[in-house]
Amino acid sequence: MGLRRSKRQAEQRTEHTGGPEHTGGPQQTGHSAQTGQAHEPAAAVELRAVRRRYGRGNTAVHALRGIDLSLPRGSFTAVMGPSGSGKSTFLQCAAGLDLPTEGSVRLGGTEITGMNENELTQLRRTRLGFVFQAFNLLPSLTVEQNVLLPMRLAGGRTASQGQARAADLLARVGLEGKGRRRPAELSGGQQQRVAIARALVTRPDVVFADEPTGALDTTTATEVLGLLRSAVDTLGATVVMVTHDPAAAAHADQVLFLADGLIADRLPRSSAATIAARMTALTAPAAPAAMSAPRYAGAGAAA
Repeated sequence: MGLRRSKRQAEQRTEHTGGPEHTGGPQQTGHSAQTGQAHEPAAAVELRAVRRRYGRGNTAVHALRGIDLSLPRGSFTAVMGPSGSGKSTFLQCAAGLDLPTEGSVRLGGTEITGMNENELTQLRRTRLGFVFQAFNLLPSLTVEQNVLLPMRLAGGRTASQGQARAADLLARVGLEGKGRRRPAELSGGQQQRVAIARALVTRPDVVFADEPTGALDTTTATEVLGLLRSAVDTLGATVVMVTHDPAAAAHADQVLFLADGLIADRLPRSSAATIAARMTALTAPAAPAAMSAPRYAGAGAAA
């Protein structure tokens, strides 16, 4: 997934917000600047009236039609929906990988929809983590070097601090002692564990996961999902995961169901069977009107 931005879109953002683009600086979230009173910390992810349209006129595709959502810190959210429902676009807009046509996206209280490309790059390096179906590990680097890559790109930490952090995370994901190996020497499940450690190394505000178990067998997938669950429960991480698998979604605190670019339904933490049933109901075709509408009582007499 890549950034899709242009000067024209930036100008549209200015028109929508009624002022110049936000510079991307952190928002004050702990105390009010005027009153000095403490208030609730900012949500980890917040979308307000987010719309994403591709193309124009009659051929325009409305991938997102107005998403309003606030996800608290330290939560695990799964996003499901049929093909074409807007799941990938939702993830891209929420993570700053794509620009909404309209609306506002905040990460950890910071408005990101007005940021330029350099600011977004810095944001992703320091405050976001990513886990994808493809592990995206660099084959020429060792496991430890792959984990440390986001930290080294972000700068600001000593080598010893980074190595200690990488060693701790590799131990947490069950890869203690494997830091000097190359990705090719690991199984698929182990490579995804490295990807999870890499996503967590900068202590990000949010970890975005896109079908993280899509290339894994059932047993390995369960282990990887358990690691994401543990990252939320023991490290206080915030995870937003797009998945098509009800068993994967069952690890989350809540499941959001997208349909036609809107949040059509949601469930608190539920079993895979309950999630699958809700998904089936969401995608079931509507009954024909002639079959579903009640028959008018006087129709026979009138005939």
